[in-house]
Amino acid sequence: MTEIQKFLFDNRDLKYRSFSLKLIPNIDEKTVVGVRAPVLKEKAKQMYKSGEYVDFIKKLPHKYLEENTLHGYILCQIKDFDELINETERFLPFINNWAVCDIIRPKVFKKHTDVLYEKAEKWLESDETYTVRFGMGMLMSYFLDEEFSNEHLSLVAKADSEEYYISMMAAWYFATALAKQYSQAVKFIENKRLLPLTHNRAIQKAVESYRIPQERKEYLKTLKIIIK
Repeated sequence: MTEIQKFLFDNRDLKYRSFSLKLIPNIDEKTVVGVRAPVLKEKAKQMYKSGEYVDFIKKLPHKYLEENTLHGYILCQIKDFDELINETERFLPFINNWAVCDIIRPKVFKKHTDVLYEKAEKWLESDETYTVRFGMGMLMSYFLDEEFSNEHLSLVAKADSEEYYISMMAAWYFATALAKQYSQAVKFIENKRLLPLTHNRAIQKAVESYRIPQERKEYLKTLKIIIK
């Protein structure tokens, strides 16, 4: 057992472990220790500050979910963009669940959206579920405000898939786009540019959003596809 693994087991919370297993049903329960996010975030900060993180992130694959989660939080700490993008790409093939995929939202990416966009385009063409999901997550997190382009909507629609975790992220992306860039995003819903399940999931998420006016929600409801 490594020092990091010992730290994880010393900080395990069995009730939280049970909760985590329900949220991430597609992973081997033997790989779940049960450590809460605040503990892992603080450990990531400490490891980055001390430099201890360097050896840890080089050793892939990890054995436990929490090691991967810790890895994701460490990436969020990295300040050097070149190091960050290289380590992100090295880590992506080892991500096997939505929870780890979705925590990687480094602030540094905001300052380098030109390169990030080129990478996102490539990630969306991947055969790996969580690489595609990550690419969609980048477009959702960093490209729906001043960096927005209608082309981004097309990229996500093109990458849409019947694979559940890709479909759910595509739906989340479009629901967020409907909140932030309604006039452009609604055209994709009206023209049924998404797969039926993703289409309906996007509408449902939009209807549940506090950021979308009620009259728009009522209109979106009329656009649902009846799936037989």
